Amino acid sequence: MSVYDRQCEAEFVRLQSRLDRYFINMSMECPYQLPYTATFYQALFGPITDRIMELFLAAGYRRNGNSLYTMRCAHCNQCIPIRLHPAEFKPNRNQRRTLKKNSDLSVHFNSVQMSEENLNLCEQFLSSRYPQKNNTALGYYSGFFLNHIVTSLELHYRKNGQLLGNGIIDIGENWMNAVYFYFDTSESARSLGTFNILTMIDFCLQKNIQYLYLGYYIKNVPGMEYKTQFRPCYLRQNESWGFHL
Repeated sequence: MSVYDRQCEAEFVRLQSRLDRYFINMSMECPYQLPYTATFYQALFGPITDRIMELFLAAGYRRNGNSLYTMRCAHCNQCIPIRLHPAEFKPNRNQRRTLKKNSDLSVHFNSVQMSEENLNLCEQFLSSRYPQKNNTALGYYSGFFLNHIVTSLELHYRKNGQLLGNGIIDIGENWMNAVYFYFDTSESARSLGTFNILTMIDFCLQKNIQYLYLGYYIKNVPGMEYKTQFRPCYLRQNESWGFHL
């Protein structure tokens, strides 16, 4: 374990002792369509400091709206937190191709907004990729993307002004958290999910951000499994971040 992770762990233990009483277990159908009941250990928060969010991310927690959570599923442990250290990253041949393929796109940072343009693209993406009951763009924005906890931004990807993809991120002084990415599914050949991560890595390098959290790696779930193609990466297992080639 690195010096950084040891320090974060020591601080988080003290933080956790004060906040554990506010967390509850919430069980529901697995959002990743695995055949298990998912249990979210979560609590609602108001605004928190940059450092507190950093400690939660380093401890493997995720953000959903104004909630912070970790998974405590009784019969499954396949949701594995994954992060990158941007300064160590080396793109492979396919990733270099993806950069070239998307060199015609413009990239802009924006505040997180429930604009008609965003909602329409998100709705099209959800209908195509995740057509479960009650999966709506309005629900994702109001209950998932928007929050009062930390600073969040959108990464817009456009061609000739048309929105092709949108990445929702949380950002701090020394960390970036990838919350969600949706895109025009008719543009699947562009590998926009990969391009989004490559763009975040580049921004982290420009701003000297040392830790990029990509959410969960889940083996055999295509929308989650590809994240380990960004190497080297780190997986959090058995309460510790480990190097993964």
